[in-house]
Amino acid sequence: MSNLESIADRSPAAEDDTVWTEETSWLDRVPRAIQMLFVFVVFVLLWDLVTRFGLVSRIILPTPLETFYDLIFVGKNLASGGYMLPALWITLKEVFYGFLLAMAIGFSLGVIVGETAFGERAIMPYLVAIDTMPKVAFAPLFVAWLGFGIESKVALAAFIATFPIIVGTAAGLHAADSNSRNLFKTMGASRWQTLLKMKLPMALPQVFTGLKIGSVGVMAGAITGEFLGGGKGFGELIRTAASQLNTPRVFSLILYLSVIGLGLFAFVSWVQRRFVFWHKERVSAGGE
Repeated sequence: MSNLESIADRSPAAEDDTVWTEETSWLDRVPRAIQMLFVFVVFVLLWDLVTRFGLVSRIILPTPLETFYDLIFVGKNLASGGYMLPALWITLKEVFYGFLLAMAIGFSLGVIVGETAFGERAIMPYLVAIDTMPKVAFAPLFVAWLGFGIESKVALAAFIATFPIIVGTAAGLHAADSNSRNLFKTMGASRWQTLLKMKLPMALPQVFTGLKIGSVGVMAGAITGEFLGGGKGFGELIRTAASQLNTPRVFSLILYLSVIGLGLFAFVSWVQRRFVFWHKERVSAGGE
């Protein structure tokens, strides 16, 4: 936890001192959207050159134009209520339920690990051991235990997304400084009051960091579960398209899933700005 705390407490002011130099200041003045657009254009151009000169077979890697046309096709199918819309709805439910389950389990275990000596000494080693295992390898077990329905997909999605939330919550609770602890102790606050009124508010930035990492992993868990069969979501559509060597469809479906994942990440970030609005002000004040 000490390494996590040192990373979390690292002042961005020092990073600013190293970034804003004479050699790189011109790049920092370019808007972020322009920089991202430049990277995207370069990536698409390289992609087009690779396929145009036959460096990679189009059976394996479609051209950007083929992928664009298929993106339009999938978008029209979704907008018209075609067969892809129910599949998307199933995947969204798996991601939503999996993320809710991951938040409940991750936050509960994070509080136990971060607040109790028993949790840190007896439970955390097992959590670390499980976290080091390839979680995707557990997918067949979840299917065997819970069947081919939505339950196994939700369980796998939650399983992958839980551990970042545990680490973020536990590290955040450990981040409370000794002066605040002593102040609450002097005021006669109980352990429960100290947790609710001091430790949890101070832990929120790192809790949300774990939530944002978990929001990325929950999509991977749901789609991996669908790859095993029995599902009717976007993962099944990707598996079917891949078996037919319809790589433009595979790429377009993956891109739509990426948009959904970015939307979930953006939603968590928005909630963080609403509830932890003081964090950036506190950091910037420290930098001054």
